[in-house]
Amino acid sequence: MDSPKPNSGRSLVWLLFVAMFLAHQDFWWWDDSSLVFGFLPIGLAYHALFSIGCTLLGWLAISKAWPSELEAFADEQEEAESS
Repeated sequence: MDSPKPNSGRSLVWLLFVAMFLAHQDFWWWDDSSLVFGFLPIGLAYHALFSIGCTLLGWLAISKAWPSELEAFADEQEEAESS
C-alpha cells in the first residue's frame, strides 16, 4: 500500500486555491479599456489566463493532494468482492 502523500502538497494546493480565489476578484480591470493584441479586452485576456491557471491548479491538486488512501481502500474492496 502506498504511503500517504506529504501534507506539504495539500497545504500548497490550499494556499494557491486561496490566492486564485482572491485573484478572481479582478476589480482592477473593470474600468480599463485597454486591448491585448489589439482586439482582446484586458479583462477577458485576464480571465483566459486565469482559466489556464485554474486548470494547472486542478492538475497540481490531483497530482499532489489526491487522497490515494481512499483509492487503495476502494481497490481492496473490489479485490475482496471479486474473490
